[in-house]
Amino acid sequence: MIDGFLALLTAFLVLSGAGFALAAAIGLNRLPDLYTRMHAASKAGTVGSGLLLLAVGVHAGDLPTFARALAGFFFFVLTAPISAHLLAMAAHRVGYPLHAESVRDEMKDYDKRI
Repeated sequence: MIDGFLALLTAFLVLSGAGFALAAAIGLNRLPDLYTRMHAASKAGTVGSGLLLLAVGVHAGDLPTFARALAGFFFFVLTAPISAHLLAMAAHRVGYPLHAESVRDEMKDYDKRI
């Protein structure tokens, strides 16, 4: 009974993680500029890779492996948005342009304050 539940949970985590990773890949190919592509990669890519890592931990079936997978998941969730934000700020500072359809640039006055 428990083995069947863990197999279903693992399958759900793998399929969900693969779906988020697919959404991130589609976003990288279809979105118009660096900033929106980075948003797709950091959000959907983080959730996708985190779910796949949790699937590995559940599938392993022992507590130390699951604990390491859970620690890796929290590492992904905590570091990926911060690194994406810093990369976007660096790209904005060197003058990488927004897409023509972007409505406003909230960072244009920020560079003057620093």
